[in-house]
Amino acid sequence: MKTIAIAQQKGGTGKTTTAHAIGAGLKAQGKRVLFVDLDPQANLSYIIGARLDGKTVLDVLKGEATAAEATQTTDGGAIIPGTPFLAGADATLAGKVYALGEALKPLARNYDYCILDTPPALGALTVAALTAAEAVIIPCLPDVLSIQALGQIAETVKGIQQTCNPGLKIAGVLLTRYTPRQKLTRDTEAIFAKAAEGIGTRLFKAHIRETVSIREAQATGTDIYTYSPKSAGALDYNQLLKEIF
Repeated sequence: MKTIAIAQQKGGTGKTTTAHAIGAGLKAQGKRVLFVDLDPQANLSYIIGARLDGKTVLDVLKGEATAAEATQTTDGGAIIPGTPFLAGADATLAGKVYALGEALKPLARNYDYCILDTPPALGALTVAALTAAEAVIIPCLPDVLSIQALGQIAETVKGIQQTCNPGLKIAGVLLTRYTPRQKLTRDTEAIFAKAAEGIGTRLFKAHIRETVSIREAQATGTDIYTYSPKSAGALDYNQLLKEIF
């Protein structure tokens, strides 16, 4: 099972959208996919149709449930759901950076891919995800302020590589909410390409364009490929899948 984290401490960059689209795209290819929702907002759990009144990823992290016990199978896929109580998990997870990876190991034969959605923060939950992952995708808005956020998460990844997960790789930087007609957006693209090179990775050629169809798909609990297969969002995420896999 290959484990991929979607991480970025800046909010509104499309982490959950990207996690869902990548997982749904892999499922469409016949791959067995497990989603893990580590965000207290639990948006991925909502989109996939998970119940939040049973065992959650917090129970798994605390050792009060196994990953198998917390896994739900819905029409949207298999998921270990999140919970709003994750908001206070930093204290609970102190010194337990390996908890998530260890909990997921028994499921390795059951799935081809595990997609980890993380909160917009560089706290214990994100650290646990990056410690468990083989690769991380960093979504960024195409603006200058996001360059600083990219540098911060790159430093976090570097620290984890040096301490608890030397095999962690940055798969690439993904520009989201991209508006190609705007000159500022196009100019920022060159800056991100250079910044990605500076942290030893690439800027994906695929950029996720701003499109209402993605939000509409989420509102209906449907993936973008099913909801609007010819939309800009579906085409862009398909291109991303080709680059990664």
